[in-house]
Amino acid sequence: MTEHERHSSFRDVVEDVEETRRLPDTPQTRSPAYRLAFADNDFLLREDLRPVRLQLELLKTETLMSERGITSTIVMFGGARIPEPAKRAGAATATLGELSEYYDVARDFARRMTERSLQSGGRENVVATGGGPGVMEAGNRGAHDAGGDSVGFSIVLPREEAPNQYVTPELSFNFHYFAIRKMHFLMRAKAIAIFPGGFGTLDELFETLTLIQTGRMKRMPFLLFGTEFWQRIINWEAIAEAGTISRSDLDLISFVDSADDAVAIIDAWDAGR
Repeated sequence: MTEHERHSSFRDVVEDVEETRRLPDTPQTRSPAYRLAFADNDFLLREDLRPVRLQLELLKTETLMSERGITSTIVMFGGARIPEPAKRAGAATATLGELSEYYDVARDFARRMTERSLQSGGRENVVATGGGPGVMEAGNRGAHDAGGDSVGFSIVLPREEAPNQYVTPELSFNFHYFAIRKMHFLMRAKAIAIFPGGFGTLDELFETLTLIQTGRMKRMPFLLFGTEFWQRIINWEAIAEAGTISRSDLDLISFVDSADDAVAIIDAWDAGR
């Protein structure tokens, strides 16, 4: 029962749900039409209820994050396939094995950010990842190493694994809608850390850059870990030379290769505010 319901003059909804379960079994009570609308999964999953489901996905996570007192996050994006160094021998390609060093970099960065967060109460600059394996696991693991909370924004995908074991259980969320998940990634963000990854990472990279470039989102430290990787797979200068972006747009990005580099940029950003 919520605080509002405890002080409300109206009957509690949970009591009504329990009451309907105690009713006699009749053709009327078995009918789907008789179910309470908010307790009727068949009704909530109808095609024309999509706007309600979108709202619920936005509201549930927002409510639980607020109840936990989380005011800001350090968002970490990166490849699910990047193994920790101890498991690099099993990597699908030699390149993935080489990129395994960024598992440790991500873990170190998340640990250091969480240690700082704990110094101020543990509710600001909380590490948030996609909740999965690879770089995401490293981020949650680093926060766990420091003894702090971390968020996992998982999404239901074919053959998707369970959330990694280092996500704080009370902050382990699951989504159906990519759009709502992306909103939650960025709503409280104070810095964006992006590690080598695939299509999903690139999607998150460019969508976030676009929001900042167009002024739909505040400018903040935007860290690309792995200078060689990012400059090899994306010709940033060519995009500017083509005139499809302004050269000044490249100033939105900081290339880093270590947790030390990233922390220094964040510190300089905070000092200049």
